[in-house]
Amino acid sequence: MAKNQKFAIQGLKDPLTKWFKEYLYSFGVLLNLVLLCAVMAIASPRFLTVDNVMNITAQAAVNSIVSIGMFLAILTSGIDLSVGSVLALSTMGMGVFTVRWGVDPLLSLFLCLAIGMGLGLLNGLMLTKMRLPHPFISTMGMRQMARGLSLAVTATAPVYGFKPAINFLGSRSLGVVPVSVVLVAVLYIFMYIFLTRTTTGRYIYAVGGNKEASRLSGINVNGILNLVYMISGFMAALAGIVLVGRVDTAYPLAGIDYETDAVAAVIIGGASFFGGIGKIGNTIVGVLLIAVLRNGFNLLRVDSAYQTFAIGAVIVIAVFLDVLRKKAVKAA
Repeated sequence: MAKNQKFAIQGLKDPLTKWFKEYLYSFGVLLNLVLLCAVMAIASPRFLTVDNVMNITAQAAVNSIVSIGMFLAILTSGIDLSVGSVLALSTMGMGVFTVRWGVDPLLSLFLCLAIGMGLGLLNGLMLTKMRLPHPFISTMGMRQMARGLSLAVTATAPVYGFKPAINFLGSRSLGVVPVSVVLVAVLYIFMYIFLTRTTTGRYIYAVGGNKEASRLSGINVNGILNLVYMISGFMAALAGIVLVGRVDTAYPLAGIDYETDAVAAVIIGGASFFGGIGKIGNTIVGVLLIAVLRNGFNLLRVDSAYQTFAIGAVIVIAVFLDVLRKKAVKAA
């Protein structure tokens, strides 16, 4: 009887343990964000004011968009280190088209996004056609090339004086809510549906989980990788449009270190560097956690050097926890 009771208890514990792990994976990051907000609210009375909350969301918009592309790259066990440079080159091209050549603003927006997608496709082709061994190498090369071109386009000079149609996404608000925040919400809802309700979305997860098995199953792995990096380039260019709208300027050094914040947001959100694991909803929570951390540090007048150190430490801890999680799964 005691033996049967032992097995019954064990059978009860296993589903509870599984549920608890799923709960931590799904809501652990959100809980961390809530706790961080509570700490910041206690530390600074200005933190929970409407103006400051809207400021946080507006500042997080650019990283939120960039992080969508980074999430997809990491989901396929890759990385995109070129997002900041792609953002800069795309917006510098838009600046030349619009301000210097007088191209219609709507056409310039389209060309900006096309540049981003084209550079993303080149990232994918270097990986799938040139057979470079890892996206780290191909996207690092693109990072340097795109940055060099963005500096050369106008001889390092910024471009300013954009039309309202171009500044709309980054400068306008619907009531108290910035248009950029609405855009981010739409993008994340669309990406959630794309990844969870479409065949292509499921293929992206499959390729990240096991490329060889996906290939043997008939999935066009190279096509999926090219698509992922094209989307990443598109999102970098779109984030650049939002950034230009905020400051009414395109400058060749825009986007420096944006890949760091994007990687941090994705990994803090629970995506695995080993690929195949992650939820797009958790990525936006990771973005907000970083934005809250930076905003809180600014309100508390913490030196920027310590802010940079803190973000780096968060990345290391998040990756370390991912390694431990992978070991635990193998041991199970």
